Amino acid sequence: MTSPIAGCYHLVATEDDAGTTYDILSPTEHVGSPWGPGIQHGGPPAGLLVRAMDRLDPQPDARIAKVSVDLLGAVPMSEVRVTARMLRPGRRITLLGARLEAEQPDGSWRAVAQATAWRQATQPTDDVVHLVAPREDLPADLSEDVPGGTASGAIDQALPEAWEPVGFVNALSWRVTRPFGGGPDGGPSAAWVRLDQPLVAGEETSPLEAVVMIADVTNGVGARLDPVRFSFLNTELTVHLHDVPKGPWFGVVAETTVGADGVGMGSAVLHDPSGPIGRVAQSLLVERR
Repeated sequence: MTSPIAGCYHLVATEDDAGTTYDILSPTEHVGSPWGPGIQHGGPPAGLLVRAMDRLDPQPDARIAKVSVDLLGAVPMSEVRVTARMLRPGRRITLLGARLEAEQPDGSWRAVAQATAWRQATQPTDDVVHLVAPREDLPADLSEDVPGGTASGAIDQALPEAWEPVGFVNALSWRVTRPFGGGPDGGPSAAWVRLDQPLVAGEETSPLEAVVMIADVTNGVGARLDPVRFSFLNTELTVHLHDVPKGPWFGVVAETTVGADGVGMGSAVLHDPSGPIGRVAQSLLVERR
């Protein structure tokens, strides 16, 4: 049943502190993490960081092509504030930065995440398009709404039980097209995912914000370890976008590599109905529960 609370965050205020402008936002139940009570999933904070950077001096013939998010610690379910700044201005290439802080019990603010983004100038190159990743077809029940979309079947697989009661997972619609856990052939897992809650209540969420939020489910979709026995928390999120994300459905074709000393890596190819649009990488902290 859909929650009556709309939005992952509510915008509380926009304030100036010593010459720095912050948006202050209050989280809702839709940002909860499966890794523990009282903390936020990495996707919504990543969305806030992208929102701040994308709104900073936007250019009509340029777009964000790469986003790197570093999680500096658990993001609590308290008010957060976010700011962005220009790190390297340029006519063709611009480096943007953003910082997310969470309010502490004593009223102070602590940095919990930071991000950078490369904004690049654009020009027509449709005559030389070359895509490495194969196309991931939409499930049949979604392709009917996409002109020219080709269809494949969704499989009857429920989400992992450990995810079920958690906020952000339930703010998304899911169609699993390749079994979680890799299936009998050991290949990647895949799901088509749609964000069903706006990032900020009362605002239209951009496809860029949505795809970065969804990209953070890579380590869950591609998991090879039992989440009851192991945690595999991502410490960062890096998204490269070689094409403009359109959505609203995004395909995540994901797999996980687990090393011998507790370090892993989640990776995925991102798709929208037009085809592959980018790639994701995440460094994972693998621990026995």
